[in-house]
Amino acid sequence: MLLALATLTPFLGAVVPLLADRFGRDICAIATGAVTLTALVLAMSHAPAVYNGEVVTWSVPWLPTIGLSFSFFADGLGLFFAGLILGIGLLIILYARYYLGSKDSLSLLYFYLLLFQGAMVGIVLSDNILLLIVFWELTSLTSFLLIGYWRHLPESRQGARMALIVTGTGGLALIAGMVILGHIAGSYEITEILQRGDAVRSSPLFLPAMLLVLLGAFTKSAQFPFHFWLPHAMAAPTPVSAYLHSATMVKAGLFLMARLWPVFSPADAWFLIVAPIGLVTMLIAAWIALFRNDLKALLAYSTVSHLGLVTMLLGFGTPLAAIAAMFHILNHATFKAGLFMCAGIVDHEAGTRDIRRLGGLMTLMPITATLAMIGAASMAGIPLFNGFLSKEMMLEEASHTAYGGHTWVIPSLVTLAALFSAAYSYRFAISTFLGPVRDDYPKKPHDPPVGMWLPVALLAVLVIAIGIFPAETAGAIVERTASAVVGGPLPKYYLALWHGFTPALLMSVIALVGGAFLFRSYNAADQLRLVFAGMDAKSMFDAGVSGLVRGARGFINATHNGSFSRYAGVILVTILAVGAAGFFNAPHGPGTRAVIPGSFPATAAWLVLATLCISLLFWHQNRLLSLLLTSGVGLIAALFFLEFSAPDLSLTQISVDIVTTILLLLALNLVPQTSPQETSTGGRFARALVAAAVGLGIAALAYAIMTRDFQTISDYYLAEAKPGGGGTNVVNVILVDFRGFDTYGEIIVLGIAAITIFALLDNALRGAAARTLASIRSDREQSVNAHPMMLVVATRVLFPLVLVVAAFVFLRGHNEPGGGFIAGLIVAIALIMQYIASGYGWAASRMRLDSQVLIGTGVLIAGLTGVVSLIFGWPFLTSTYTYVHLPIVGEFELASAMSFDLGVFLAVVGVVMLSLAQISRVEARAEPEVIPEGPMDVPLKDGRVVSSNKKES
Repeated sequence: MLLALATLTPFLGAVVPLLADRFGRDICAIATGAVTLTALVLAMSHAPAVYNGEVVTWSVPWLPTIGLSFSFFADGLGLFFAGLILGIGLLIILYARYYLGSKDSLSLLYFYLLLFQGAMVGIVLSDNILLLIVFWELTSLTSFLLIGYWRHLPESRQGARMALIVTGTGGLALIAGMVILGHIAGSYEITEILQRGDAVRSSPLFLPAMLLVLLGAFTKSAQFPFHFWLPHAMAAPTPVSAYLHSATMVKAGLFLMARLWPVFSPADAWFLIVAPIGLVTMLIAAWIALFRNDLKALLAYSTVSHLGLVTMLLGFGTPLAAIAAMFHILNHATFKAGLFMCAGIVDHEAGTRDIRRLGGLMTLMPITATLAMIGAASMAGIPLFNGFLSKEMMLEEASHTAYGGHTWVIPSLVTLAALFSAAYSYRFAISTFLGPVRDDYPKKPHDPPVGMWLPVALLAVLVIAIGIFPAETAGAIVERTASAVVGGPLPKYYLALWHGFTPALLMSVIALVGGAFLFRSYNAADQLRLVFAGMDAKSMFDAGVSGLVRGARGFINATHNGSFSRYAGVILVTILAVGAAGFFNAPHGPGTRAVIPGSFPATAAWLVLATLCISLLFWHQNRLLSLLLTSGVGLIAALFFLEFSAPDLSLTQISVDIVTTILLLLALNLVPQTSPQETSTGGRFARALVAAAVGLGIAALAYAIMTRDFQTISDYYLAEAKPGGGGTNVVNVILVDFRGFDTYGEIIVLGIAAITIFALLDNALRGAAARTLASIRSDREQSVNAHPMMLVVATRVLFPLVLVVAAFVFLRGHNEPGGGFIAGLIVAIALIMQYIASGYGWAASRMRLDSQVLIGTGVLIAGLTGVVSLIFGWPFLTSTYTYVHLPIVGEFELASAMSFDLGVFLAVVGVVMLSLAQISRVEARAEPEVIPEGPMDVPLKDGRVVSSNKKES
């Protein structure tokens, strides 16, 4: 449980800095630090057990059907990384308090930082690979926020986008690789996968899985050719850069390779791929770092180089190389975090990070200079500092590693990379802090407040302590961490300053001395660099992204042209192709159910239906005639529902058909009477072929299903409708009980559709749309008797009777055909007839209910019905029923589903009213001037708008 709390604490505590900000920056920093410290204590509480050789696990099912569980485990590797993330995170929080200016939101930075911190801890402590992927993607999102913290800077926004694109793309590959890995291992738990390495490697899917996982790891840890994004992330504030580059995001890829090392490393492909990628990254990034003039850019490329170093060691696939890799991760975190913070101090106090404008700062900033030189010495691999020890172990492993049968390739290139590393370390320290004091600094340099240099000092103490007493200070950590990586006992090794005269010592001397000569010959080397200056990774990335954007835009312009017929054609052809492929590649057998002979009425109805459909093909351009023909199709469909004993569906079909037909008839006044000519004859012929093929395919599918026996859920509904839902109308019980959640979603969608209609028709009252409407209406004849007296009287007399019928249909719906949906449509028909008979102005002036309120009330009532069931411990929207006896009335059933049905009723009425009201507002322009009595605004013929609440506007 404590493992889960250690992961969740930063997430839960992310709101703390936002709340504490009002009490001042000091309190905000202390509160944020307390959150990270709490997570650190929770994680380290398992250290005694882990260092005694135990593996601490905790798991709770989350989505067991897909293998996703909320499971964590702590071994030496996970605890080591969690300690780095949270320990250095504490120092970063202290440093950020003094680094950020008063205009920067410290609480917002802390908020992002804690979210990112929680995601990183989740990665290193997750036992489920699907859960690990969730945290992995969270690091990409939260690092995007951190890198782009200074959103007013273009380089900050570009760096954030670049990081998100590269790491996000790698994340997609990682998802695929992890899913394949879990599939072939038979489990998504990491502890299980690590025990099944042999089975995983024997699978034919092993290599694709490994390559996809490595792609995710390489992008996250900025390995070649994805190395370019990391230096551009330096546009973030220095506390963020120090955190990302030393202990967190860029180490996630290294952690993943170390975590899966027992599974992947025995394969030959692991060494052939990972080792050279790490070596190339180490070499190229070190060369580039030498010529960076920005201190943070230099350190960023040096980070890429050191990440390549660790990747190469893991790629060697030997236990000793794994030990060296874990030791270097520890050392790199200590000196690199300190160096980034020193670069930030220089920028903060001297006003620039440009090496060409610095020098002589040892005299002006002695504390900062001393701490920076300690870190630089460790980065260069100078003895007595911890970087020297892990560099020696790396050189030792490289000295006897052959690639492709050549024993000199890896040692030579590694020595060259170490030489470059020493050279840029010299340049960082000497060019910045030594030499004469200048008189043209942007600001007068001086040492910062103690809060800024204290975190660096603590890290510097670790650099020296580990460098002089490695076994005593870091021996246990390295041993337990490397044991978790290797997954077994470790060979003998020694963490010591002196190992005698070895090839590694000679390689180290060559690197340190050669680095000094290269630094002294910097100008000549810079001229050589200029020969390759055109090969810029960022430019290639930008060109690639621009090319993809142009290609995507061209594809969209070619395919997304606004033609519905084209979209429908593509969809239908695709469905037809998939269906045909399935049909022709599968065995076929005769049906087992006899065909029911068609009766004369059914056959006649079918012939009418076919005639109506064929007629639509020829006269579809006449919109009024098309609407009438479509209404006939709906009526025939209602008759077929009656034929197959579905009165509820028939009532619904008829009601929906009447409402939509009348609304569309009203809407036809807002559009031209005929639709424009479509494509050429050839185009219509092609569409006819597609339509015929799809129609035949659907008919064949229907025939195949109806002539074969299959099990459906209908028997369950029929058996449980009365005892489970309290109703004999199975259709209504399904809608309000068994599938009530679906119905709830549908009325929400109805409300959204009505609001969309409101917004679209609102445009018809103004601007170009209003002018277009006026031109359409100007040439149409208006009836001299738009509101016949007989129709007016009939609708007003029938209105209360229709409401009674609607109430009757609503109340009987649970046991007989009816229900809230049908009742709502009946009321809607009555309202529509009032508008048509008496005029829009007259009807609107008497409408006392707000349609939008009706929709919201209906959705709210339906939702509260479901919430009540939760209060009693039942699933959402579970209904119940009882029988009540009243005098005179007698005994009757009372079901809780009635309140849900009431919500459906109100939502349906509100949707129709809102649609009708908007059409009314547009159509009212054609009516005589009427001042309504109700609250609704109605536009008049001359363009004015009259309201009951305002005399005139």
